[in-house]
Formats: sequence, structure tokens, C-alpha cells
Amino acid sequence: MKSEELARLLALGEGQSIEFKTRADAKLLGQQVCAFLNSGGGYVVLGIGANNEPVGMADDRDHKALHELELQVSQGLLPSALVSFEAQEVAGKILWVIEVPAGKDIPYSFRDEAFVREGEMTRRADVATLRDMIMRRQMEPERWERRFSDADLDEDLDEDEIKRAIKRGENSHRYKAWGRDIDSPMQVLEHLGLVKYGRLTNGGDVLFSRNPARRYAQVRVRCAAFSTDKTDDTYGDFKNFEGPLVSVLDEVFAFIRRNTPSRSHFGAGSLVREDRGAYPDAALREALVNAFAHRDYADFRGGIRVQIFPHRVEIWNSGGLPEGVTPDGLAKGQISILRNPDIAHVLYLQGLMEKLGRGGMLISRAFSEEGLPPPEWQSDAQGVTLILRTPEVTPEVTPEVTPEVTPEVTPEVLRLIGALTGDLSRKELQQALELKDDEHFRKSYLQPALAAGVVEMTLPDKPTSSKQRYKLSSLGKSLRDGQS
Repeated sequence: MKSEELARLLALGEGQSIEFKTRADAKLLGQQVCAFLNSGGGYVVLGIGANNEPVGMADDRDHKALHELELQVSQGLLPSALVSFEAQEVAGKILWVIEVPAGKDIPYSFRDEAFVREGEMTRRADVATLRDMIMRRQMEPERWERRFSDADLDEDLDEDEIKRAIKRGENSHRYKAWGRDIDSPMQVLEHLGLVKYGRLTNGGDVLFSRNPARRYAQVRVRCAAFSTDKTDDTYGDFKNFEGPLVSVLDEVFAFIRRNTPSRSHFGAGSLVREDRGAYPDAALREALVNAFAHRDYADFRGGIRVQIFPHRVEIWNSGGLPEGVTPDGLAKGQISILRNPDIAHVLYLQGLMEKLGRGGMLISRAFSEEGLPPPEWQSDAQGVTLILRTPEVTPEVTPEVTPEVTPEVTPEVLRLIGALTGDLSRKELQQALELKDDEHFRKSYLQPALAAGVVEMTLPDKPTSSKQRYKLSSLGKSLRDGQS
């Protein structure tokens, strides 16, 4: 949450979905969190005094006190829920912001008592209210992630993947939630509600079995890199990924990085070159985590699809946006409505999903800081598409911007620019560079040069033509002249 958003919350004052507290009290906070889980979600802001003025929390630079408070609250909640705790600065004061989603497993209790929100008040849930919540829950269909899988615990479970997940949790402050006193991977899954009555749930299958795609084909992720801006049959790279969720997420991230050009950047006053991806790594990871966490796993026609074009990346996941969530709201950040809270909770415990409903805002911020076009979300009944773009450099770029563009191309592209004289075929250009590996030439030299707009095709409408040749664009000539 940005500081200006928090300031807006403070200006709104307390209400149905906002509660202010001056100090941290685990018992009172747990009751508030429980009430919001049972009543549509909300925010609790700690460090607020009279007249909604920030008074701040005690100095907690390493966030140990905040993490301890999070642990005390999470341990008192039943069933477990993904609740975000973070520190923010407003008017020179450090405030603690607790963001609570609408609970999927009502009624929730804190230390064996259930609470609800009514206007600005939090109260214990009476018998009639509890009965109503239980009836509403029984009327809703069971979530796909909660249904039992046909996976065999002995043969299909990947214990190494569970151990890696626990290790990631230990590297974050959330390691205690895994149950440090638990001896076996099986007990860890039982603790997380992914194993019940000796059977693995679908959520546990997706997260921790060796290959859930054997049972659910829709969990595969299809990735393709195209040489043009159209989805034709000309692939630069194509692969289907399957396996445990986080391992697949890492493989898909690597696929995007190797099929998008790198940029070399020199900081102000520095002679040290910093290599960056065409798209901010943090934004790419956040986009993939959101797709894996929020997709509709119950749709057997669905899945996740990643398409890479010279100037954009499209990430599609099955399942439309939940009711009340809009593309504009995704970009600005809003309380998340979790489609798969069990899966999201495990990602959160590993430090992979930091903030509820903030993924879109974090992506937008990362792109803005890099001077890239804002991300775009498109949604229909079938799914949600996130479009990430890089600027399309055109021949009309003026010489004045050349010094800024030059550091953004790789050394391989600069070498290609120096070797390209006249119109050359791919084979002639490769020979001029004295490169024998066709794949290395294509991925490290030719594709990045085309993507950067420094090289053009002589037959752009026929990219696979045997008569295709390549020449320097106006920008490429400017860069070549700048090197000489």
C-alpha cells in the first residue's frame, strides 16, 4: 500500500471496513481480524491517536515486533487465513497496516470466539449469526482446492519440494507458521490443511505432487515466444511446463527471461554496467504469482498461457475477475478476493505472495519506475490477460535520444551493428560475426536486435521467407556512427 493510499484511509475515518488502534494488542487485534474475515474484509491501522492523527509505533527497524504480532494473531485464528501485515510511513510516523480479505471459510474464530463487524463496532457473534454463517457456507459449493485428489501420498508426493518450501519459509519471517515442532513432511501438509483423513487435497496436489498434470491436464502452463507481433506458426521457442506449482513458476520465469532481451544500464556517474531484463524481474514474478494463485483450477479447459512477442508479454489465466474486482482496481490495488485461499496461503508463507490485492499495484509501480508503458488487464468470462509492454523504438527517434538508448542494448547487439553492412542474409550475417551456433546467434544477437529496433527485415511481411535479408534501421545507423 502506498503512503498516499494510507493517508486516504486515514481521511475516511473508521467505518465498516476500517479500524484504527493506538497500540498493538494481540488479543484485540485478533478479534478485529476475525470480525473482518467474517464480514467482508477490511483494514486495521495501528499507531493512530485522537482525531485520526498518526502517532506512530515504537521503533522496529527489523520488524521483529510486527512479525511477532502477526504470529500471535495467525496462531489464534481458526481456520487459518491469509492476512497481510506491513509497516508504512505517513507524516514521518511508522504505522502498521493489517489488511484482511473477505474470508472464504466462515465462520472464523479467534481463540475459540467468533466476531463480526457491524458499522464501526466489533462484537461477538451470537448464536443466530453463527447459524446464518454456517448455513451460507453449507449452501456454497466446495472449492476445487479443498476436494480430495486421487494422488497417492506414497508415490506422488514430492517430499523434496515440501522441504524446499519450508526452507523458503525459514528465509522469511513466517517460518513458525509451518510448525517448527513438526517432524515429517506429511505432518506439515496436515498442519496446513492440505492432507485430511490420510488423503491429499487438490490444492496439496497442485503444490506438492511430482506431476499433478497426470490427473489434471489444466494445470500445465503453455509458453511460446514469437518472432513477430502475431500468433503465427513461427515460434522462436515453445514449451509446456508441468510439475509442482513453485517449480513450474520458476521455470516459466526463466523461459520469459531467456526469450526477452537484456538491457545494459549505466548508472549516473558509474562506469559499472548493470544488466537488466527488458521487463522488471519483480514485476514478472508478481504477475506469475498472481496468475498461479488466482486462476480457476476447476475449469478443465483452462490453464495458464504465456505468449512472448518482440515488444510485449501476455500472461493469461483461466477464470474471470471475481465480482467487485475491476481491471482499474487491479492496477490501483484493492482488498483481494481470493479464489484459492489455501494455495495463496502456502505461497504467502514462502514469501512469494507479499500483499493481498497489491500485486497489480506493485507491477504498475515497477513499470512506472522503469519508464515503461503501464500494464494492461483485460478480462472476460473465460479468463484474465495481463499485457506487459516495452517501448517500440521507431526510426523516427532523434539523435538527441541516442545517448540514452545506447546503454540499453547488449554488447552482442552492438557487435552485430558493427558487422552489418548493407543487406545481409541471416547466414551471411552469422558468418560476418564468426558464429557457428545458429541458436545462440538467433537468441543472443538477431532477436534482441530486431526487438530493439536497430535492425529491420527487408521483407517484414514474410519473416520466414528464404529471400529474407536484414539491414540497419535509422536508429541502428545512429548507434553505429556513435561507436566509430
